[in-house]
Amino acid sequence: MGYDVEQHIALGRVCDLAASPCGTWLAVAVQRLDRDGAKYASDLWKVPTDGSAAVQLTRGDCKDAAPCFRHDGALAFLSNRQPNEVKPDEEAEKRMQIWLLPAAGGEPKQLTDEPLGVESFRFARNAPRLLMFAPVIPSIEPEKQRETASKRAKNGPSARRFKTQPVRHWDHWLHENADLANTHLIACDAAGGNRVDLTPEARNEFAIEPGLEVSADGKWVAATRQSPGKDRELDTTLLLVDIEAKSSRIFGAADNVNVESPAFSPDGRHLAALRTTRSPTTVVRPLIAIFEVASGKMREIGAQWDRWPGAARWSADGRRLFVTADDQGHTPVFALDAAQGSVERITSVATGGVHTNLELLADGRIAGIRSTLRDAPECFVVKSVPNAAPQSLARLSGFAGAHDWAEVESFSVRSTDGAPIHSFLVKPKGAPATQTGRLPLLFWIHGGPIGMDQDGWHWRWNPLLMVAQGYAVALPNPRGSTGFGQEFIQGIWGNVWGEQCYRDLMAVADELAARPDIDAARTMAMGGSFGGYMTNWIGTQTGRFKCLVTHASVATMAQFTGTTDHPAWWYLEMGGENPYADMERFDRYAPIRFVQNWKTPVLIIHGERDYRCPINEGLNLFEALQYHGVDSELLVFPDENHWILKPRNIVAWYQAVLEFIGRHLGR
Repeated sequence: MGYDVEQHIALGRVCDLAASPCGTWLAVAVQRLDRDGAKYASDLWKVPTDGSAAVQLTRGDCKDAAPCFRHDGALAFLSNRQPNEVKPDEEAEKRMQIWLLPAAGGEPKQLTDEPLGVESFRFARNAPRLLMFAPVIPSIEPEKQRETASKRAKNGPSARRFKTQPVRHWDHWLHENADLANTHLIACDAAGGNRVDLTPEARNEFAIEPGLEVSADGKWVAATRQSPGKDRELDTTLLLVDIEAKSSRIFGAADNVNVESPAFSPDGRHLAALRTTRSPTTVVRPLIAIFEVASGKMREIGAQWDRWPGAARWSADGRRLFVTADDQGHTPVFALDAAQGSVERITSVATGGVHTNLELLADGRIAGIRSTLRDAPECFVVKSVPNAAPQSLARLSGFAGAHDWAEVESFSVRSTDGAPIHSFLVKPKGAPATQTGRLPLLFWIHGGPIGMDQDGWHWRWNPLLMVAQGYAVALPNPRGSTGFGQEFIQGIWGNVWGEQCYRDLMAVADELAARPDIDAARTMAMGGSFGGYMTNWIGTQTGRFKCLVTHASVATMAQFTGTTDHPAWWYLEMGGENPYADMERFDRYAPIRFVQNWKTPVLIIHGERDYRCPINEGLNLFEALQYHGVDSELLVFPDENHWILKPRNIVAWYQAVLEFIGRHLGR
């Protein structure tokens, strides 16, 4: 049972793929440690869909990512590799450009040289058309863009002035400056020539993770664009552009609505997307919307299906849409009838697991990335028929699987209101259920709060690293978890975080403590983001756990409002309550308000570049606990955000957590 964090960070990380036009192979992006072990580089691999051995296509200490095939079979990708035909400037490695591997083979060739780089791109499937998002500084000639940006970065000014929220997103500042770069939608021919800016007046419509899709015939491009909504959160619509005519229309415009993840039907006549409506009283629910390209008429499908569909992929005949959706702790592949909205499960119940990044092959099969709690992400294919078993393809992670030394149990317990609460328990295989062999327990609480602990691999919070040290790890799915129906998710919406969700978790903890294989005297709880909030709440409500670890947490509630990166979303999550009218009422479930009750030793972890749950929360909590004499420690990562992503920091995180837990659980 040898598996440690050094082995963990050294695994290959299968993160993206594209299906070749012939369907006989996948182009797969795999992250790996660079030669110094200090950061992740990424390579492209050729993975045959018949299960034969993979072949590495690119290599080097650069980032080769986002594979996408051109209509002639050439493979394009984003890369920060150095230009091979001109002398690179000193900032070249900070920019991603589109590179091309010719269909006939050979060395990659640089296709674009956007002054400030390329953010994302798509080729038309059957036509010589390239679309991309790229930053552009207004009113600056193309040949002066790079120099202008470089001088400002070096010499300033760095000031950013705002009139509206949001001003930050995850780990970076946004802007409303007239003299800073904005993302534009650019059209080119397949060789990167005949460049046309389709949105020359764009400001911040594409500032936050815009989606991009182009019709197979290259006539239309659909992009998600944002604008302030009536609730002050960002509305999202689809900008549909006729590329030749350079005319555009807006699809899906409505108050407090987000329309995202566009996908053209094979014939280009329809456009599928995910549509959600925001409300302070009713939790969001994504539905698949289908727009007629000619008329803009919209209809929604699958409303009778009590699950959240992900981004859709059309079948070749345009009759079905393939999606993934959380379901009872797993994320299977489903098919929706495009006309009626009826749903079929494709991947079998018996095979379980989590499936992502779906692609349709020429022979009708579905490809994607699959993982479980005991298997790292790898490519798979599956027939597009009900109850099909996924076929694993070439292993690129280097992980042999943990089936020989770890076991996973799925169980359910009734909460205080009678609702069934699902959980996983991951533990050393064959651990004896005896008094002397009882296992110490780590109680992990997922973030979100809307999300799900699943039978899938997690690079950041990986229970196998704890199981390898002799711990059992519980992964509960309390109120607010996806995959158990809309009513169950509704249970976390509003300023109710410390209510039923907490009682659900304590019901699971009670069940685990009564088991013969768990040492009830040696248990701890930990979580990140919302899981960190709940860990803090637990610290103020019970002393049942020996220690706590709270990562990227929320400790205040009203005070948190003005510092999180999307305050308008926070108002919605809190049921529309006004934190300024009655702060005491708003803070009724704020851990900081009850900190005088906290007695349990705790390790507080925070990244300084976390703007979703800013470091103010961790600092406030640490000082409050220090003031009250609680055994508390603070671990800060000045160069990390909401997640800990740099390899050596990942090692430091796990080492600190394991040492802290071991000290308090007596290991």
